[in-house]
Amino acid sequence: AAAVSAAATWQPLTAFAEEAVVAPAEAEAPKPAEFPTDWGLTADYYTDAAKVVSHMRLATSLDKGAPDMEKIALNTKKEMSDFVAFYRRFTNVAGKQSFSTLCVAMALDLLRPTEPRPRYTAINVLAGHYTSYGPKYPVPAKRRTRLYQEYAEIEKNIKKRR
Repeated sequence: AAAVSAAATWQPLTAFAEEAVVAPAEAEAPKPAEFPTDWGLTADYYTDAAKVVSHMRLATSLDKGAPDMEKIALNTKKEMSDFVAFYRRFTNVAGKQSFSTLCVAMALDLLRPTEPRPRYTAINVLAGHYTSYGPKYPVPAKRRTRLYQEYAEIEKNIKKRR
């Protein structure tokens, strides 16, 4: 009973009492995604990698019923495929950290270090999602979180020109 009466008589400190109390902001509804107009490759690796990641981030963020979701997903999947097909043949690009995280990379299994196995990368994950579920189904929250982590790492490497 003493704890209740102490809480009922609690007064804010004077330094804080003078500050205005701000109500928590209501969650704003997400703005509708604008359909990108810059699809395709420019043959400049860093420009193309940044653009592909930007389009992948947009496609990953779309929720069910988002306008142009299917078009964005299909264009993103084609752009990812074109990006991998074009840049994997360049040895100076294939060794970059940003390319390895974005595209196909090989990881060594600790039990069989002589046999490389594919590592799931951002393009593999998003393209696999669209292959399995189609372009109308949004990326699930758990997969979305993992992809956002991958995108952040890729963008960091692109900024460092790696």
